[in-house]
Amino acid sequence: MTRRWTFWRRDRDADAPHGLSCREFVELVTDYLEGALSAADRDRFEAHLAHCDHCTAYIEQLRLTIRVTGEIPPEAMSDEMERELLAAFRDWKAGGV
Repeated sequence: MTRRWTFWRRDRDADAPHGLSCREFVELVTDYLEGALSAADRDRFEAHLAHCDHCTAYIEQLRLTIRVTGEIPPEAMSDEMERELLAAFRDWKAGGV
C-alpha cells in the first residue's frame, strides 16, 4: 500500500510558524532526528513542531517507524530498492509526488 503525504505540499509559507514551512520541516526532519541541525535551525524546527499538528503527527510516525524497524545497514538494502528510494526522493524533491 502506498500512502502519499500531502500536508507538506500545501502552500503554507505565508502562515508558517517562525518562517519554516511544512515542506521545509520534512526536508530537515532526518537531520533533526540525527542531531545534525545548527542550534538556530533546531530552534526554528522545534518552534514549527510546537504549532503544527500535521508535522507533529509526521515526526511521531517516523519515530515509531525507527523504533519498530531499528537500523537497516546500507548493505542490507538491495540495489533495486536503493534505486527505487532514490527515484522516489528525486520525484518528491521535484514536486512530482
